[in-house]
Amino acid sequence: MGYARVSTAGQDLTAQREQLVALGVDEDRIHVDHGLTGTNRAWPGLETALAAVRSGDVLVVTKLDRLARSVPDARAIADQLVERGAALSLGGSVYDPHDPVGRLLFNVLGMVAEFEADLIRMRTREGMAVAKTRGRLKGRAPSLSPSRRRHLLTLVDAGEHTHTELAELFQVSRATVYREIQRRKGNIATTR
Repeated sequence: MGYARVSTAGQDLTAQREQLVALGVDEDRIHVDHGLTGTNRAWPGLETALAAVRSGDVLVVTKLDRLARSVPDARAIADQLVERGAALSLGGSVYDPHDPVGRLLFNVLGMVAEFEADLIRMRTREGMAVAKTRGRLKGRAPSLSPSRRRHLLTLVDAGEHTHTELAELFQVSRATVYREIQRRKGNIATTR
């Protein structure tokens, strides 16, 4: 049984799949999560893989950060593997969560993965602060230009279109339409 995950929709799973096959996992036994970050462990592919693991099986993952980004997540996964009588292979090294040494090593790796995730977050915040002081971090561009916003609000006032129709017409989400109406009412601060 194998598991692969990428954090963004733009990333490719090919390398992880190839590594899992090289580690002996059948292509049809690889479970994946595409575009799910490590900060939230609501990963349906992982849950399916853990549910499919049976006694004596080995769950194969290329690297621990594809499986868990925090010690609590790593422990929860290890507990599920223990319940099912399975082991974990990280890049070819098998860690048996039943064995005290295997459990210790797995927990240490979980701490390292959490440390790496914390470092990434810290570097990202530092980089954003530097970019902001240099005037390069301006936030996301507004969905509507000022003239398109005025046109949208004119059509809202006319009352001839539903919010869904307006969203389609202006190629924005319905939430954007509602947000612009709220901004006009003064319920949401505007940055324009």
